[in-house]
Amino acid sequence: MTDLERPVRASAVERRILAAALRLFAERGFDGTSVQGIVEAAAVTKGALYHYFASKDDLLYEIYHSLIARQLADLDLVLAERLPPREAVRAVLTGLIRSTAEHIDEAKVFSREMHRLDHDRMRSVRADRRRYHVTFRGIVEQGQRDGVFARATPAETVTIVALGMVNQMPAWWRANGPKPAEVLADEVAGFVLAALDAAGAQPAAD
Repeated sequence: MTDLERPVRASAVERRILAAALRLFAERGFDGTSVQGIVEAAAVTKGALYHYFASKDDLLYEIYHSLIARQLADLDLVLAERLPPREAVRAVLTGLIRSTAEHIDEAKVFSREMHRLDHDRMRSVRADRRRYHVTFRGIVEQGQRDGVFARATPAETVTIVALGMVNQMPAWWRANGPKPAEVLADEVAGFVLAALDAAGAQPAAD
């Protein structure tokens, strides 16, 4: 069973441990958080923690995994709908921004502490991100082939700009800020689609 096939936060005890770890990592940082502190905050025994997680590193990775698993599942749902490229880009971007905003604490902790992961976990992280990147780029490329999107800017560049903005949300977006996630999602999707607008464009030649 792969990481993405595993249930995310399957049991109440796991969810409680992860919630405690997330809160403490956010407040104290990874180095400033002890296993004992997580145990006390989660109101579980140390044995219970180690039953589910081998180390703090496992907790940090699971915080990331729970976020990317949701986002990849959302991406798969969009793909399953077989939407035209324009609607697919809008659905992917608005869903990704809303998901990131909803789980902004997980995104903040991970962006700040991801360098703590070992080689194998980091490779898994990069593989997950690459899958998302390649899939979104494929949607843009399809729109360019169909003549729906302009081809002046390579799909790779469009993908780097669009997803890069979302990846930076932990640095600047605040749940209590002036811009609700739904509004931001619609604005960003509209901006990207306007940049891709191909009025008068022709499909790529075979």
